[in-house]
Amino acid sequence: MGASVEFHEARLTNRSGSTLTTWGLTVGGALDCCEGFVSHGRVSLTSSRIASALCLAGATMVGSLSLKKIRASSVKTDDRTLLRGPVDFRHAHVEVLADVPARWPDDLRLDGLVYDHLETALPLQGRLAWLGKETLGYLPQPYEQLAATYSRHGHDVAARGVLLAKCRRHRRSQPAALRVWGHVQDWTVGYGYRPVRAAGWLLLLLLIASIAFGVHHPPAVKANEAPPFNSFLYALDLLVPVVGFGQEEAFRPAGWQQWLAAALIAAGWVLATTIAAGLARTLSRR
Repeated sequence: MGASVEFHEARLTNRSGSTLTTWGLTVGGALDCCEGFVSHGRVSLTSSRIASALCLAGATMVGSLSLKKIRASSVKTDDRTLLRGPVDFRHAHVEVLADVPARWPDDLRLDGLVYDHLETALPLQGRLAWLGKETLGYLPQPYEQLAATYSRHGHDVAARGVLLAKCRRHRRSQPAALRVWGHVQDWTVGYGYRPVRAAGWLLLLLLIASIAFGVHHPPAVKANEAPPFNSFLYALDLLVPVVGFGQEEAFRPAGWQQWLAAALIAAGWVLATTIAAGLARTLSRR
């Protein structure tokens, strides 16, 4: 067991510069900056190797904190941790992240951070708010890392929730036309992570159309050759692209029913496209 480095109740002040710099330091035990540690100034632990825990429980840091490229068995914060300055966690590797997500500051950089376990994995919204503190805009890796961690530990619903949040954040960085298409995918099938929504939309549209065409069905194109009219199959024929049930070609709607038929065809293509996009996204993750 290697030696630890302890800064219990240490008070360091250098408001215009650095208070603690340990670039490339190797610690055989813990690096203990907890229980009353106070720093007014920059703290940089960049590229440090910590065999045990980096403890920030009960620490107060006013100034930037660099944890870039650190390697540690765990990083620990608690409800008393107060960090008032940007934190750079990029390209760090931590075996166990034993933190309180809400205690990290709003100026947070997480791209490339890898962790094997989360001591407190749920609730999901707290973790999503933590990812939302990333200041460099949309970056997929932090979301994929969190989703992979949830999935590895059996929280599949939470993993899908993270990937959905990733798509929504990506949407905010896209041009207006793509944002509109993104909203369509979100509302219909949740970017493929809420496939039950597609079934719900399909059933609702089928119900509305079946009633509308059942009350007054459209006339036949050729009266002597048309099959018996079935409002359900006719609505399904309009909604499902490519597949035909012999109803759409045999009957020709007019007036408001023509507009309804056009809307159903358009909705069917949108649902089919978004479902296909969702399936492709799901299969690409396997």
